[in-house]
Amino acid sequence: MPTPAMDEVRQLVAPLQEFLGCDTPPAWVDWALANPSLLLIDHANCEKKAASTALKLIFRYTEFPALLHKLSRLAREELRHFEQVLTLMQRRGISYESIGAARYASGLRAGVRSSEPGRLVDTLVVGAIIEARSCERFAALAPHLDTELAEFYRSLLKSESRHFRDYLKLAEQASDAAEVARRVEVFLALEAPLIQGEDAEFRFHSGVPGEVVAVSA
Repeated sequence: MPTPAMDEVRQLVAPLQEFLGCDTPPAWVDWALANPSLLLIDHANCEKKAASTALKLIFRYTEFPALLHKLSRLAREELRHFEQVLTLMQRRGISYESIGAARYASGLRAGVRSSEPGRLVDTLVVGAIIEARSCERFAALAPHLDTELAEFYRSLLKSESRHFRDYLKLAEQASDAAEVARRVEVFLALEAPLIQGEDAEFRFHSGVPGEVVAVSA
């Protein structure tokens, strides 16, 4: 029987799924559940990278006050989430080890235009897609996790589900809605094979298991 928490998750994730156009494959969820340590380690990395991306944009585009205010708040929130993931890891005896990045973000950023204002617009669109996919994966994982982690991921879904809209709104302010819609379609076409294709190592934004599967201890 659906619970109020499940209903809330469905309401939050519906616009994310509509925006992305495809869901996380069940095989990735199974892979995540088989790699609980790697899941949290790379989740921490994702929160740290999200804060770093926002800060880089703040330093690069000082002429856009709305961007500065919005991304300053976003960076603080992402760092707070980074701290929360670290705390969860410490409670579970998981060391924060250095691991390689997934091909996901670099695969998306390969399509970013090199000249302005296209570079800014594309970078913001990529940010929107990454945030939306992260939230969609929180929702996909939550029903299968222990109570503490499920509640944490549902709380992140509530707080971070607005981030993709923030990035899209900033992109539209830097250009116009029609161009942003066109660029979203370009990057979603790049994104789908990255999450549906095979990867050799599990990461928070990896695809489905390929020939070599890394299983956490």
